Amino acid sequence: RIGRGERVQHFETERIRKDGRIIDVSVSISPLRDSAGKVVGASKIARDITEHKRAQEKVVRLSRIHSVLSSINALIVRTRDRQSLLDEACRIAVEQGNFGAAWIGLLDGEASEITLSASSGSDARNLARDQTAIAENIRTGRGLVGRAVAGKRAVYSNDIAADSKESVTQRMRASLDCGYRSLIALPLLVQERAIGAIELFAKEREFFDDSELRLLNEIAGDISFALEHIGQEERLHHLAYHDPLTGLANRVLLYDRLEQALRNARQTGSSVALLYGDIKGFREINETWSRQTGDAVLRELARRLRQLSPEPDNIARVGADYYAGIISSFKAVSDLAHLIERSVSGPLNEPYAIGDRQIHVSTRAGIAIFPTDAEDAETLFRNAEAAHRNAKANRKRYQFYQPEMNAKVAETLMLEGKLGSALQKQEFLVYYQPKVNCEDGSLVGLEALLRWKDPELGLVLPGSFIPILEETGLIVEVGDWIIRQVLADHHDWQAAGILAPRISVNVSSVQLQQSDFIPRTRQLLNAEGRIVDLEITESVLMHNIDETIQKLRSLKALGIGLAIDDFGTGYSSLSYLARLPVSTVKIDRTFVRDMTTNAHSMAIVSAILSLARALKLKVVAEGVETEEQARFLTLLGCDELQGYLYGKPVPAAETAQLISARQSRLAVA
Repeated sequence: RIGRGERVQHFETERIRKDGRIIDVSVSISPLRDSAGKVVGASKIARDITEHKRAQEKVVRLSRIHSVLSSINALIVRTRDRQSLLDEACRIAVEQGNFGAAWIGLLDGEASEITLSASSGSDARNLARDQTAIAENIRTGRGLVGRAVAGKRAVYSNDIAADSKESVTQRMRASLDCGYRSLIALPLLVQERAIGAIELFAKEREFFDDSELRLLNEIAGDISFALEHIGQEERLHHLAYHDPLTGLANRVLLYDRLEQALRNARQTGSSVALLYGDIKGFREINETWSRQTGDAVLRELARRLRQLSPEPDNIARVGADYYAGIISSFKAVSDLAHLIERSVSGPLNEPYAIGDRQIHVSTRAGIAIFPTDAEDAETLFRNAEAAHRNAKANRKRYQFYQPEMNAKVAETLMLEGKLGSALQKQEFLVYYQPKVNCEDGSLVGLEALLRWKDPELGLVLPGSFIPILEETGLIVEVGDWIIRQVLADHHDWQAAGILAPRISVNVSSVQLQQSDFIPRTRQLLNAEGRIVDLEITESVLMHNIDETIQKLRSLKALGIGLAIDDFGTGYSSLSYLARLPVSTVKIDRTFVRDMTTNAHSMAIVSAILSLARALKLKVVAEGVETEEQARFLTLLGCDELQGYLYGKPVPAAETAQLISARQSRLAVA
């Protein structure tokens, strides 16, 4: 182009010197002309501009790092959140500092494990993923991060490819694979102790020099200062709401948590219990052993209390040796009694290993319950303290605020103790109640009902002990016994020439949820499924519906008839009801009881009967006590009736007489 008369040409390129070093060169080519102005040649001048270019690049890099420093300092001023600080610092390093990737890891208290806390850049998480290798480097002082943490100074590589030939590490290979050529690790130091590290990755070789290092160290120092400040604020906040000796919440925080629990309870209609207790004879522990021993006991008590609570901030130290706790995960008072009983007689009462001593410690507690004892946090606290004073005065391990509650809990625990051996002592009985055909009054079935005859208490009502059997899991073993007893009674009647009908047996939710419920039932019936129907409440059926349907199909294959008990009180959808392999629904007694006086109950009964007919299901009405109820149910198309109008539940011997009498009347008719 010079030959065509073009002007001077300038361009930059790279050249290889004789010593093999690559340099940057600026080339200028100018035309040479004769006296007539004709181009007769060209002159070429080449200048080594390597240092000039490096200086320019350095200025750009320093400008970017200054920008990073400025932005991070602005970030430190406005943020008080540790995670936000770390996330933003990594983002700024990548977006403004033009680093390919950045990550920050924080060490645990022992400085032996590192956790990836923040990262930015497409490769950052992959480069920090192998935290096990990073932690090993920290323990051994190897690798850039390990050396930076151990030496408490920045460590870098300006040519990873060259350095890795001498000290090959998996992380260096990973960095090279991602296209990085320079890498630096900067320790985060708080009070001369390494608490973490920053790692920055650059695409260029020879990226870091003294100028960059000064700025990067300043960035790491500023982030360290901010982390220290945030940590101090967190510690101050923790001290404001926690006990410094035990680490438990203090009264202020517990009061806040209690008010939150009460708000939730008001919305859901549930209950909340506040437990207030102390260590019996704590003063003697201090006087006998030492104040330090007493402090160790308090710390151990706090550890055990935290293990008992799903939410640690719901347990608090509210005085020298006083503690309080919020309990909201209970359905009934009996559940609460079991929880407290297991705690005060279990983990809280076990010997405390303090130094070389085994110290026996016992606790006392008072319990107040929302909403029965109080409707606000302050009154609940006051009543729990009053209950605690009663526990101390009466030398009880725990006391409820209401005296009648203590009696109820005592009765529940007494019954639980007796029930544990009732089956072995053969104290359970099976009573039977008849079901009759609506049209002709013929006996078409029996329902087996569990009774308990305690030698001291006499005949105990089912509502008093069946919930306890379910809570303790004893219902599984007792449920098996009921089926065996029903089969035995049926065989005895058959042997005596009595044509016994099918017998329905109630199944608890606890039984149905057992993983071996189907094989257990199959083994118990031993091909005699034609004798037994199983009644399962509507709400139980709707729990884990798909699994329940599979279980019911397996039961039906054994010849067992299936009925939905207490129908109308649950929450089944029509789509699920159509899928359930059941043959019978039982109308709950509450609707039958009110149907002649309450239009709403009559409408529900009528709707259930219409729905059952559409699904080709048989309907049994429970709790029939009057002729008027029976007449209405018959007119509405009910199939079977059950209730005191046709007979109360009676033992097997009386049931045999009832069956014989009804069969005799039908034979005469």
